[in-house]
Amino acid sequence: MFQALQAKLLPHKYAINTAMLGDQHLLAWSNLGLWQAGDDYRHACQALAIHLANLIDLNSNDILLDLACGQGASLQLWQNSYKIQHISAVELQAKHVTQLKNHALFLNSILCDSFLNLNSNSFSQKFSAVLCIDAAYHVNLNSFLNAITQVMQPQGRLAFHSLMLSEEFLNLKAWQQKKYAYLLKAADVNLKDLMTQNELHSSIMQHGFQELLIQDLSEGVLLGFADYIQHANLDLQGLDGFKIAMTAKMCRKLWQDGLVRYVAVAAF
Repeated sequence: MFQALQAKLLPHKYAINTAMLGDQHLLAWSNLGLWQAGDDYRHACQALAIHLANLIDLNSNDILLDLACGQGASLQLWQNSYKIQHISAVELQAKHVTQLKNHALFLNSILCDSFLNLNSNSFSQKFSAVLCIDAAYHVNLNSFLNAITQVMQPQGRLAFHSLMLSEEFLNLKAWQQKKYAYLLKAADVNLKDLMTQNELHSSIMQHGFQELLIQDLSEGVLLGFADYIQHANLDLQGLDGFKIAMTAKMCRKLWQDGLVRYVAVAAF
């Protein structure tokens, strides 16, 4: 019922009211954030992006592709802090793409499409670095990797956030797993697409990568976002506010149970 109502009233299922969360900039952040005590929303979101970029040693020589770039705060970060000269992006929400074409003139190119639809003809050049902040867990990992590897250079580096099943999750009864499936579906995550660490490792290596790094960020992301929403005295009104509150509730549930982990993944 909530998903049907959301589809009618929100411009896109991934739309989020970033101003309500605390970022009123034109090129705003829109992720769960990597939180430390005293952080505001913008700082936590930037911290999540920086952590991911640093896992692959992002640098000024890179030809970078930013997947699901949202309203563009990450693109501005890559240009200003990492001094990257060649930046391309993919974003599904047409409203954001139009805004970025008008206000992020430093971009080499931006594609309005799902990152699952990428192929060798999507861009004029291939990328040495590909980043996907807080979005890849919405799709099947193998489909994601099949698309992304087509636009990467042979020695390219990839970093993304994912949700990973703990081994304990596999011991749950069928009805308990089904409860998780419904919980995750409300956030547009298909439980059947999630993997354990061993499965994640195997899938990534099968796509030609030689090295893999997985870091568990559950406390800083899931608990951090939930605590921020609980204590920040935000004015969570209407459907936008309800969506934010429900996201925070789900984050706290995942953190408390510890069966689904929020991880950063880097593949080389």
